[in-house]
Amino acid sequence: MMSSMKFWFRLAVLSSLAIGAWAQPTAPKAESPPKPSALDAALFYQILLGELNTRQGSTGSGFSIMLDAARKTRDPALFQRSVDMALQARSGEAALQAAQTWKREIPSATEASRYVLQILLALNRIDEAGKALAVSINELPLDEQPGAIASVPRLFSVVKDQALAADAVERALTKAFTQKTTVATAWTTVGRMRRDAGQISRAVEAVTQGHAADPKAAGPLILALSLLVNADSLKPMVDAAMRNDVTPDLRLAYARTLVSLQLIPDALAQLVQLNDKYPVFADGWLIHGLVLQESSNLLEAEKRLEQYVRLVTPSNTPEHQAGLAEALMNLAQIAQKKGQLERAQQWLAQMPAGADPIKLASRQADVLAQQGRLDEARQVLAQVKPTNAEQALRKVLAQSFWLRENRDTAAAYVLVRAAVDKQPNNTELLTELSLVCEKLKRFDEMEALLRQLMALAPQEAHAFNALGYSLADRNIRLNEALQLIEKAVQLAPQDAYIQDSLGWAKFRLGQQAEALAILRAAYKAKPDAEIAAHLGEVLWVMGQQKEAGTLWREGLLLKADNETLLETLKRFNFKP
Repeated sequence: MMSSMKFWFRLAVLSSLAIGAWAQPTAPKAESPPKPSALDAALFYQILLGELNTRQGSTGSGFSIMLDAARKTRDPALFQRSVDMALQARSGEAALQAAQTWKREIPSATEASRYVLQILLALNRIDEAGKALAVSINELPLDEQPGAIASVPRLFSVVKDQALAADAVERALTKAFTQKTTVATAWTTVGRMRRDAGQISRAVEAVTQGHAADPKAAGPLILALSLLVNADSLKPMVDAAMRNDVTPDLRLAYARTLVSLQLIPDALAQLVQLNDKYPVFADGWLIHGLVLQESSNLLEAEKRLEQYVRLVTPSNTPEHQAGLAEALMNLAQIAQKKGQLERAQQWLAQMPAGADPIKLASRQADVLAQQGRLDEARQVLAQVKPTNAEQALRKVLAQSFWLRENRDTAAAYVLVRAAVDKQPNNTELLTELSLVCEKLKRFDEMEALLRQLMALAPQEAHAFNALGYSLADRNIRLNEALQLIEKAVQLAPQDAYIQDSLGWAKFRLGQQAEALAILRAAYKAKPDAEIAAHLGEVLWVMGQQKEAGTLWREGLLLKADNETLLETLKRFNFKP
């Protein structure tokens, strides 16, 4: 893209951001008697000549004439028109000259300051833009400054060098750091920009400064949540803040973050507090129920999801309707696991009209399959009519998953292979097809698909883990398997399933003690039937058969039909 095109693109983006960010409603002023116009005949003709030149294509001449008229009259409207003319002529330097002249002639013109800032950013003159930012913010009334400061990262997001932008903004906010009403927002803004520039340690420092300046401010805490995955040193600070009276949204955000970090007990503790203190805050019950369900605590999960349904059923907001569908779907799944198939159908019958048709059909098919009505189940999925390409893709994936789960993997292969032929680089389809190939023991094809996925999405951990685990599970190319899994660990260090693969590879390599420690931690983070199978086997081989048996029985309670677990029990001739 040519540099002139880049300028106009940046300016278009900046105009939409900056004007919106700083636009403030103004109170209506009392009418005052009209002032005598400074427009005499000669000046009128000068303005007219400037407009005529612009309309006839001589935008440069029109701009010069209009700017001269603006200087003579010191009229803000004429200054703004001269800026517009320069922009129409695609002359960033001329537009900057007009805006700077406007500001120089009318120092109180805050609109001129905003134009200067926008144009400097579009010209990629970052240091000067930082100075213009300081002027723009300091001109605002004190009560309007926090909102403007909070919008700065969005305003500077078009800058290619985010580290340079962060430096300029931090210098621009020097005065804001000294004011009680702006200090927390200023440090939050700098922290966000440091984070986006990849400067995590400096972002952490900004969070710490902002929280120390105003412990009650939400901004530094919200930023801290986004940094926890890379900076667990912030957790004690956030924990201390959560012992105070924080908003339910902030506590829920922290619980979600803890879940993403696999710190499930900590997340549940936050959700208990949330439910106790804000019993009518519906989202707290939904997330609490989903976390408990994922932790296999079905009885308590059911109670909380039912409470969510009671709270939001009267509401017609899109958010609550979407949450209601999610809760009902999971209540049906819990009923299935408990063998209460009629109850599962009752939950699904309450589904709101706008529920996701693919998810609903998938759950209905599962219930029918559990009743042995396999042909009806397949029909339910097949009859879904996608309304767009995204739904069509998800229908194929849902059908393939159902076929795999119900041991018709050959049909799943035909279905997904045809879809991949039409979309050869679709990573979701390639992932699904690799899983199907693994089930069919088409290992060469599976490996080719996973290698393709690694090339298409080198920052995604799944393909590295899947191939590494497959090699380790087949007890071949073990050093290569370990390297692949370690790469997956680097990309997703908190993923319990990848840790399971790592432990299994270590076990295959004869590193039993290390494998045991890794698998214990993985199972603690994510109680799962397959992890139970692996951990139990390591324990059994190490002579701890009693504990292995206990784990295998737990695994059967988690998922009685898990193929890995059942195959393991068969190999060791273990009778639960």
